[in-house]
Amino acid sequence: MLKSFFEENPRVAVAFSGGADSAYLLSQAVKHAQSVLACCVKTDFNAEHELEDAVRLAEELGAELEVIPVDILDDERVAANDPQRCYYCKTRLLGAVKERAAAAGYDVVVEGSNADDDPAGRPGMRALSELGIRSPIREAGLNKAEVRRLSREEGLFTWNKPSNSCAATRIPTGTRVEAEMLDKIKAGEKALHELGFSELRLRWRKEGAKLELPETQIAMAVEKRDDILAALSGDFKEITLDLKGRDTNG
Repeated sequence: MLKSFFEENPRVAVAFSGGADSAYLLSQAVKHAQSVLACCVKTDFNAEHELEDAVRLAEELGAELEVIPVDILDDERVAANDPQRCYYCKTRLLGAVKERAAAAGYDVVVEGSNADDDPAGRPGMRALSELGIRSPIREAGLNKAEVRRLSREEGLFTWNKPSNSCAATRIPTGTRVEAEMLDKIKAGEKALHELGFSELRLRWRKEGAKLELPETQIAMAVEKRDDILAALSGDFKEITLDLKGRDTNG
């Protein structure tokens, strides 16, 4: 589906997160481009398992992978967490990818946005245009469902990987982001995954944390109340459960 793009752009650097979209993009780049560099940015915003997935998939595809560490919280605009935080963050992270790509001789940088991604609700997408980053999946008109179907056909383990967002999205806009807060959120979500929950969000609140789960897992949360409290009480004074259930399409 993306063959023609990579025939026209035979040397590409792929901004690679380890998620379903960028995984499919990397697989097609490896298949159709002449030279590919996968660039995965590591920050305090990302869960450890995301980097592990990125490394695993790059190895399975035989792609060269560069892990680029970025201290994202040293950017005051990002740490302040105003409504444009995602834009500032994307500018910093993709700028780092573009810089590494240029040093390695790659002029074209691509990333994995799909046709379902709405620029109006994603301030970070403005950074793509400003930096000249291409989005081949979106340009081809492929939506998330199609990416998953094609990924499954390619045999990618990421084909049904749940969508995830960075840990900073768990902190209310206007609340300053600190490394300790991110560590507690990531540790809490990891513990909840180990208890059998999935597609969850642990939202930071001044008085504690709010747990959002798919509606189908709320009954399990009640059953595992003691386990949840044991996992989270050390870091959060109060723990609430959103009984409306989380919309996993959002």
